[in-house]
Amino acid sequence: MSMIAAATRKTARKAKGDGHLRRAEILKAAERIFVAEGYEGATIRRIADEVGVSSTALYMHFPDKAAILHEITEITFRVLLARNSEIAGLPLDPVVRVRMMLEAYMQWGFEQPNAYQLVYCQRGPVSNTPWPEGATDLSRQCYDTFFDVVREVAASGRLRTGTGDTAAKALWMACHGVVALATSRPAFGWEDLDEIMTVTLDGMLHGLVID
Repeated sequence: MSMIAAATRKTARKAKGDGHLRRAEILKAAERIFVAEGYEGATIRRIADEVGVSSTALYMHFPDKAAILHEITEITFRVLLARNSEIAGLPLDPVVRVRMMLEAYMQWGFEQPNAYQLVYCQRGPVSNTPWPEGATDLSRQCYDTFFDVVREVAASGRLRTGTGDTAAKALWMACHGVVALATSRPAFGWEDLDEIMTVTLDGMLHGLVID
C-alpha cells in the first residue's frame, strides 16, 4: 500500500483539458517506482508515464526527482511526529506510552511498506541524498519525543539495564528490524504481523522494565 493512497493501476494519459494534477498522484507513483526500480533507475519520464501525464506537466509540480523524494520524506516524518506527540501527551504511565509509540511506529510501517523502505531502508543514492533541513528537523523531533518518554521511565528507576538513551535506541532498533524484514521480505511466510509485533513488544518491555 502506498503512503499517499492505495496503489492503483497505471492510468491513461490525462486529456489536455481535464484540469489539475494532484501532487498526491505523483508522490504515490514515485514512492512505488523508487522502491521497485531504485532511485537512480527512476526518471521523471517514468513517473509521469505512471501517473498518465507529460513530463512537462509533472515539472509544474516538482523541479526534479530529489524534490519528490524530499516531500515523501517530510510527509513520513510529519505523520510519525504527530502520532508520537499525541501519545506523549496522554495522562498514562510512561511505559504504556512507550509501548503505544512503538506499536504505532511498527503498525505504520506495516501499512506503508513502500514509504518505510524508501525513508528508512534504501541504500545507495537514496541514502546518500541529504534530507532537506525541514525533514532532518522533523526526524529529530520525532525521536526526541519518543526519547523523552523513555527518559521518564529511566528517571523513575524502572530500567533493569542501560540508560534512557541506550534503552530508547535499543527499543527503536529492534522495532525497526522487525518492520524492515517484514516489509522487505513479504514472501517469507511471516505469521500474523500483529502477533509478531505483540510478542516483540512484550519481550522487550518485560525484559527491560521493572514492573
